[in-house]
Amino acid sequence: MTLDAGGTNFVFSAMQANQPVVESFSLPSCADDLERSLNTLVEGFRRVQAAAPAPPVAISFAFPAPADYFNGIIVGPRNLPAYKNVALGPMLEDTFSLPTFINNDGDLFAYGEATSGFLPYVNGLLEQAGSPKRFRNLLGVTLGTGFGGGIVRDGQLFTGDNSVAGEVWLLRHKLERDINAEEGAAIRAVRRVYAERSGIAFADAPEPKVIYEIAEGKAAGNQAAAQAAFRRMGEVAGDAISEAITLMDALVVVGGGIAGAHRQFLPAIVDEMNGTYAAPSGERFRRLIPRAFNLEDEGQRAEFLRGETRELTVPHSTRTVRFDGLQRTGVGISRLGTSQATAIGAYSFALSRL
Repeated sequence: MTLDAGGTNFVFSAMQANQPVVESFSLPSCADDLERSLNTLVEGFRRVQAAAPAPPVAISFAFPAPADYFNGIIVGPRNLPAYKNVALGPMLEDTFSLPTFINNDGDLFAYGEATSGFLPYVNGLLEQAGSPKRFRNLLGVTLGTGFGGGIVRDGQLFTGDNSVAGEVWLLRHKLERDINAEEGAAIRAVRRVYAERSGIAFADAPEPKVIYEIAEGKAAGNQAAAQAAFRRMGEVAGDAISEAITLMDALVVVGGGIAGAHRQFLPAIVDEMNGTYAAPSGERFRRLIPRAFNLEDEGQRAEFLRGETRELTVPHSTRTVRFDGLQRTGVGISRLGTSQATAIGAYSFALSRL
């Protein structure tokens, strides 16, 4: 059984074999009243339990941070203020006699894409291309109301000792060093830059979907400002992603509410990842060791898949081995959709722990 926990509504469902097996439904989250909210959770999961085609074996879902996810303790999310230091996981385990797993939504998005989405998609393309290269690690980022992240290392979700790994939103903003990256990589950043470049108030700026249509020339507006807004968002997000990839060396999948506008910002992300630093001598050198490719671009995807594969002769032997000498990473868009990836992540995480 699973749940999409929002500040306004809780959306309940159940999954089996990566597919929903009951029709999802929503109930008010009662964000300011803990008892009513907890009763809503119990009511919702009882309805799911009754509708499921087989007895559920676990409860697994994402819940807003901050939280001690390992122990199922919700510490105090902004959009659900009633949940202050609430032992939610243990309560649900006691109520339903089922193991209960709670995680961050960015983590579960990354895990879903690693188990059933972007990571197997890319490795499948490499196999079809005859490449010996395979990837095992994934950074998932979501661009929407906020700037979220999750890390999957060698098939395992990496959450850290305090359940706060992958918090890319707290990396530094490349262009405004006193603020965090989220202020340059979320929906409000696109609207803010569009408003500034257009000479209008922030309140009068259209939503990013409209700004994207303006950038594409499909809606009336300031096209140059729209393109600049997405380009700047890509630059800031790309810098933060580069910082993360420096430490973890992985593929990157992008989801979230404005992922559909990737034509306007993904090139800027990849350009930033392929940027350079200056040595004191004035010499330039790459900021990342692996070369980054935009996997939504047909030409770059073909080069990524081709790599630099060759046969090497083993010293003191006639045996040969295949070697791909191109150190690289790829950046692309969610293959499942953010909500589906998160649900599959919750399902897969429960299976991995049962």
